[in-house]
Amino acid sequence: MNKYHLAFCLLLAFPSAVFSQINPANIDIVRDSFGVPHIFAKTDAEVAYGLAWAHCEDDFATLQTCFLASKGLLGQVKGKEGAGVDYVVQAIRARELAVEKYHTLSPDFQRVLEGYCAGFNQFAQTHPKELLHKKLAPITPLDMSTFGVLQLFVFTGGDAALQAILAGEIPLAQLPAAHGSNAYAFNSRKTKDGQVYLNINSHQPWEGIVAWYEAHLCSEEGLNIVGGLFPGAPCILHGCNEYLGWAHTVNNPDKLDVYQLEINPQNPLQYRFDNQWLTLEERSIPLKVKMAGLKIKVHKKAWWSVYGPTFKNKQGMFAIRSSGMFDIRALEEWYRMNKARSFSEFYNILKMEAIPGFNLVYADRSDTIFYLSNGKIPVRQPGYDWLKTLPGNTSRTLWTQFHPLEELPQTLNPASGYLFNSNHSPFNASATSDNLDVARFDPTMGYETYENNRSRRFMELIAPLEKVDYADFKRIKYDQQLPEQISYAVNLDSLLLLSPAQYPDIAPLLDNLKKWNRQSDIRNTGATQFLVLLRYVSHKYQLRTIYQNKTLTSAESLDALRQTQKYLMKHFGRLEVPLGDFQKMVRGNKVRPLAGFPDAIAAIYSKDYKKGMVQGFVGDCLIQLVRFTPQGPVIESVNTFGASNRPESKHYSDQMDMFLEHKTKPMSLDKKVVYGKAERVYHPE
Repeated sequence: MNKYHLAFCLLLAFPSAVFSQINPANIDIVRDSFGVPHIFAKTDAEVAYGLAWAHCEDDFATLQTCFLASKGLLGQVKGKEGAGVDYVVQAIRARELAVEKYHTLSPDFQRVLEGYCAGFNQFAQTHPKELLHKKLAPITPLDMSTFGVLQLFVFTGGDAALQAILAGEIPLAQLPAAHGSNAYAFNSRKTKDGQVYLNINSHQPWEGIVAWYEAHLCSEEGLNIVGGLFPGAPCILHGCNEYLGWAHTVNNPDKLDVYQLEINPQNPLQYRFDNQWLTLEERSIPLKVKMAGLKIKVHKKAWWSVYGPTFKNKQGMFAIRSSGMFDIRALEEWYRMNKARSFSEFYNILKMEAIPGFNLVYADRSDTIFYLSNGKIPVRQPGYDWLKTLPGNTSRTLWTQFHPLEELPQTLNPASGYLFNSNHSPFNASATSDNLDVARFDPTMGYETYENNRSRRFMELIAPLEKVDYADFKRIKYDQQLPEQISYAVNLDSLLLLSPAQYPDIAPLLDNLKKWNRQSDIRNTGATQFLVLLRYVSHKYQLRTIYQNKTLTSAESLDALRQTQKYLMKHFGRLEVPLGDFQKMVRGNKVRPLAGFPDAIAAIYSKDYKKGMVQGFVGDCLIQLVRFTPQGPVIESVNTFGASNRPESKHYSDQMDMFLEHKTKPMSLDKKVVYGKAERVYHPE
């Protein structure tokens, strides 16, 4: 047994001994008037302890979901859906990777994980009635790392690939994410006041394991940052410190490949690889599923090939190879970014290449702005269509190396003075003269080359502005209008070419859509008509992304128009329905009119609500706007609902109206300011 395995066994056997060094009395949780936790302590590990405790206070159920998944217990709490996650965790061997790679984490970051676990475990011990499963606690850094592997698998598209395999939808093409985010940075070349502006504006689900939690983390070991994190993270994932800040958006280079194996007709467990038959590793995964109040034991098979996790459908055997399944240091990389003080330090941290994806837009107090389409991108052999299913019978398709950071698309301090990304092409990140040439990059990297509504609208807004002031910056961020050239999954050109005079039964609706100003304020009736139509065609033609660009025929256009009219008349008794009457923001017993549109800059995505209405559930969420001034960063933020996910808390929905009215709250990194305005100061005990 080597020293790493010995330490790990001790960690599993005696977690309380490892964590007992932290004294909660040394940790201050300072709640501001909006309930946002500001955690102060001497060490980073103590701050992590306080963060875990505060997050448990605000959303213990969601945090438990993360670690139920990493422990294979989710099916016993969430039923069939949870069991599916338990299966994936075991099928991709997330825990084995966490065990194998745990020693690659630096000792100081291991202490941060230990501190976080200690805070979670202490909360669980003192709130036993809130536990969803009696075997959940105590958690260990291994559980956190296992959940991290699952998240990286999902972030690289593994969940979508697996769904496509199991649904028999192979060959699989690379598809862009259905939702999105915005990130903008302006430096003194573009701003009227010479300050640096940063817009941190991710579009995420409003609840669940990838909903943003806002926090301020401050230690005497160089940690002082405010921003957003996901449940289970011990550090900020994007935000700003006293020196610099960054925003993430989802990108879509080719971070994952799917392979079809050539199975031996004489032996279903053998597959051809370089002219020899190799044997699949087969496992029977035990699952416990809660159904009708009972816990039922089932077993489901999983396989492993040289490519990685392998799955079976009616078409054959398919393997998934994800760049997110080679490293467990992503959280450590974010932790290092939290503490960076200059661009050169920040850039050197990015060379860890442990975070397998995400665009990054950076700004700092030294007038530096930077864009990177980040990724752990495999070095691949030419001669294959890497965006589709690959032959799984040759070592030529088995990549093992990754492109270094310097080879990824990136732009530093463009002459235009601005950078932006809205999940579109990394080759359009600034003014035309500052943009990268796609021909310079390895085509097997699979980088995006498309535009979307948000990128086109940003370009429309920025084009006439020689310089921007802070009011311009905020106006762009909160824009709710579609661009002149609309880019959705369905091409509506044929619909808009129809003549109302030829179709009297739908003439008023068609005429109104043709005259619609493409805005999505709550009083806009054209927005409602368009959104009802867009939802109908997206559902009917199973358009899973907003960029597939299906063109409607005249017959399909007429059907969509008539179904839109039928829907509005059935549920509202009229065609002229303001968007705020159709689309709602709902939190507990609060129901508010909701503006916004899919893929507008201030994006909103909705699901069915009741009585023909829809409610927002994804889109604009935690917004953080930063100005780097000579006196330090000026920060304002707002979250979708509030700091707490507990309905009984006054912070369950106290930011909701601010969010709807495009208002923000001030945030500070100054300890004196935070304590001076504190609503409550206490220790996590």
